[in-house]
Amino acid sequence: MPVRPIEGITRLLTQWSSGDQAALDELMPLVYDELRRVAIGHLRRERDNLTLHPTALVHEAYLRLTNQQSVNCQSRAQFFSLAATMMRNILVDHARQAKAAKRGGPQYTLSLSQADRLGSGPDVVLVALDDALRELSSIKPQHSKIVELRFFGGLTIEETAEALGVSHATVERGWTFARAWLRNALEASSK
Repeated sequence: MPVRPIEGITRLLTQWSSGDQAALDELMPLVYDELRRVAIGHLRRERDNLTLHPTALVHEAYLRLTNQQSVNCQSRAQFFSLAATMMRNILVDHARQAKAAKRGGPQYTLSLSQADRLGSGPDVVLVALDDALRELSSIKPQHSKIVELRFFGGLTIEETAEALGVSHATVERGWTFARAWLRNALEASSK
C-alpha cells in the first residue's frame, strides 16, 4: 500500500529531526507547493517594486533550513512554523538591506487588512511590524508566535494550536489580543 503524503511528510520530518539531512531533500518536493503558496501570499501584500520573488523566498528559506544544526519538527504544523520564521526573517532582512542601501530608500509595506490576518487597518512597514513583534515577544512571547504562525506562516487557528501545543481557544484569545496590541503599537510608531 502506498504511503499517504501526510504520513510521508511526518516520517521525513522525524528523520530530519533525528539529523538525517537527506530527509529534508526528500521533504521539499512534498511541501514545496504549499511553501510557495505561503510565499506568494506574503509577497502579494508587498509593494509592486519588490525584487524578491516567491521562488526566491522559498529557496532562501530552504537554504536556511538546511543550515539548521538542530531541528525538532515532528508535525506538518511545526515544520510550517519553522518555515514561517525563516520567511519572516528573510523578508525583514531584505527590507532592512533595501532601506540601508540608500538612506531613506524604499520601505516595503505589508497590508494587515488581508482576510483573517491582523484585521482592518493601514498598510504598515514590514520593519515596523517586525520591531513591534519583537516588543510583543518580550512581553507576551506566545502571542508573538501566534502572529508569526498565522500571518507569516499562513497557518489556521487549528494548525497554530497544534504547533504550539495549546488549545484552539488559547490561540483565538492570543490572536485577538495580539492584533489589538500590534494595531496600537503600529499606530503609535507612525506618529
